[in-house]
Amino acid sequence: MPKFEALTVSSENRIANIQLNRPDKANAINATMWKELKDVFDWVNGTPEVRVAVLSGQGKHFSAGIDFEFLSAIYNEVSELSEGRRQERLRQIIIGLQDSVTAIERCRKPVIAAIHGACIGGGIDLITACDIRYATVDARFSIKEVDLAIVADTGTLQRLPRLIGDGLFRELAYTGLEFDGVKAHSMGLVNKVFPDQTSLLAGIRELATEIAAKSPLAIRGIKETLIYSRDHTVAEGLNYVATWNTAIGLSKDVQEAVTAYFQNRCAEFED
Repeated sequence: MPKFEALTVSSENRIANIQLNRPDKANAINATMWKELKDVFDWVNGTPEVRVAVLSGQGKHFSAGIDFEFLSAIYNEVSELSEGRRQERLRQIIIGLQDSVTAIERCRKPVIAAIHGACIGGGIDLITACDIRYATVDARFSIKEVDLAIVADTGTLQRLPRLIGDGLFRELAYTGLEFDGVKAHSMGLVNKVFPDQTSLLAGIRELATEIAAKSPLAIRGIKETLIYSRDHTVAEGLNYVATWNTAIGLSKDVQEAVTAYFQNRCAEFED
């Protein structure tokens, strides 16, 4: 496992637990954390014995969003460049940050977000790239970038409308309105809410354990097919999944699943 500074990472029972680890800064995302987010999900993606990942935050909050000191460092760096090169460098930086968030979505394994406390700005970018989101009732959400006079640019504008609908999303994006876990559940941003962080993490462990017991080939195929189908027509999605199942439809996982069913036992799959 790689070494991390801004994240805490552990793996047990085929579940990777990834925690944002800057609690004294409300887990604001600095340069190190941006880089390590990409690294850790690349590691999850390439580690066979990890079947599910859980993303959470240490301390009182999930994440307060991008670190203002990091923003200042970016502007100081690009301001020293000449016209044209300044814009080119800033675009490169933004694309790099986008890639760190997209690494969550690109990861073949399901990623479950556990949200408590503040989930602001860049925190929403992170959770919208996850597969499933659970939260505490008192979690606080806001697309805060509008109040900083900037356009959210690392995924929220592209992913959140597909989760909650375009009209409601536009209201939240234009106003920066803060809402809690109960409201997030009612709009479909989170699947389930819990009274506190302890029950939240227990609920997520139960879900992650259930997913980890399924065929890894099937789970990875479902995620890849869902993402492909989201960005293509129905006909293209159907053609894609037909090709996918042609490739894995006769796998040992299928044989094991059927045999276990008839033997009335839990199936056991290779990583």
